[in-house]
Amino acid sequence: MAIGLINNIISWFMKQRIPQIEQFVNQPERAQEEVFHYLIDMAKDTEWGKKHGYASITNLQQFKERVPISTYPDLKPKIDRLINGEQNVLWPTEIKWFAKSSGTTADKSKFIPVSQEALDDCHFKAGRDVMALYCHNNPNNNVFTGRGIVMGGSTQVNKLNEKAHFGDVSAVLMRNMPLLAQIIKTPSLKVTLLEDYEEKINRMAEETVKRNITHIAGVPTWTVVLIEKLFEMTGKDNLADIWPNIELYIHGGVSFTPYREQFKQLIRKEDMWYMETYNASEGFFGIQHSLYNPEMLLMLDYGIFYEFMPMDEYGKAHPKTVQLNQVELDKNYALVISTNAGLWRYLIGDTIQFTSLYPFRIKVSGRTKFFINAFGEEVIVDNTDKAILEASKQSGVRVKDYTAGPMYFTDTGGKGGHEWIIEFDDPPADVEAFTRQLDAVLQGLNSDYEAKRRNDMALQLPKVHVAPKQFFYNWLKSKGKLGGQNKVPRLSNERELLEDMLAFMHR
Repeated sequence: MAIGLINNIISWFMKQRIPQIEQFVNQPERAQEEVFHYLIDMAKDTEWGKKHGYASITNLQQFKERVPISTYPDLKPKIDRLINGEQNVLWPTEIKWFAKSSGTTADKSKFIPVSQEALDDCHFKAGRDVMALYCHNNPNNNVFTGRGIVMGGSTQVNKLNEKAHFGDVSAVLMRNMPLLAQIIKTPSLKVTLLEDYEEKINRMAEETVKRNITHIAGVPTWTVVLIEKLFEMTGKDNLADIWPNIELYIHGGVSFTPYREQFKQLIRKEDMWYMETYNASEGFFGIQHSLYNPEMLLMLDYGIFYEFMPMDEYGKAHPKTVQLNQVELDKNYALVISTNAGLWRYLIGDTIQFTSLYPFRIKVSGRTKFFINAFGEEVIVDNTDKAILEASKQSGVRVKDYTAGPMYFTDTGGKGGHEWIIEFDDPPADVEAFTRQLDAVLQGLNSDYEAKRRNDMALQLPKVHVAPKQFFYNWLKSKGKLGGQNKVPRLSNERELLEDMLAFMHR
């Protein structure tokens, strides 16, 4: 009875945020205008603000004229100064935390500044909003009757400055986590922040196997690794048999589309709910608005001002961006943000599509660098995720992970094509039949690809390599990229990653 009462009280407390969410849903342009003026006013006396004349900026057009679109290399010299202890460079309040970004397998790390405002008004606010929307949409929930697992990363003191700390974004958040969040999460912070990911998974499983777990939050790839470790420990094959009160999985980092069927097999429970989130080292951007629809509500009052760059502007010397009242449905936009941690007109590298206007709902369609357009086919991750899912259904198989890249004319003896590496739970009996199904579904999703494939005119049938079990896990391990925010790159327009993986496969 007491546990149920506590659950009801916390749920009620969480839902007090709903009217504020509804306010920016109903007045989105006003919400973003308030954020814009707040950011400009806060930063006007910083080094950056003085250089770009923030004190005299009164409208968005002036801001766009004075402040260029930036990428990490553009801001890196100033971020390096922040790491070395300088302040008031990009943002007026003290910056002592940095989110180490490892969103791809690239060797180069990025250190994203995290201010106290970004922690309180963006990341932690978003964490509460996820639970607020869940409680609002599922009033009969029991999510606070037990503990939640957060699949975290690692953190360490930056040797350049003892006051500056860094880790992946989940680690930074856990080191600064509010008391309530600490109370309802497990395992211990010591285990969650272990740097050796294999040891961490073992210790997480040991600490949680007998706990009353009601919810999990984390990247699907690494959540599957934990679940499989629990199965190995217990001899069970259904997570609901280990944690009978599990009811919610909060996921993000990669598209859930290829994992959906796999999780239905891992967690066989009728009243299991899934919520998609869109968070990154640079900020928290979207939360699933309905339990029955994976589209995410663009969160407009987190101290982040949004611009949207049409992809035909991407790569231009002076690209144009549009605002909320100018966006179109189902069109690819590169996301440009200005934040309460001092990122200004920052191109984060993700592409999104709007699936609804008023309210503004989005889905992540890919990365500006993760696509295949070697032959004019313009294939994006959203296409391949859906194609993998549908081909898997048709073939009765489950895909664990995949990557794909181009085959050039010299590789194919005359015609181009796509080359895939796919890891299955159990490989299809007829790989060629699966390949044809995958190809057919992809043609149905992408008219440019279909045109190139017609009569094998420009592209031949894809080539599929069936990867051995644990292939992508072992490949990431070989790169020192286990766990946290690390992900398998889905697509590449070059062959370097593909060649590296193929070489690793045939060692």
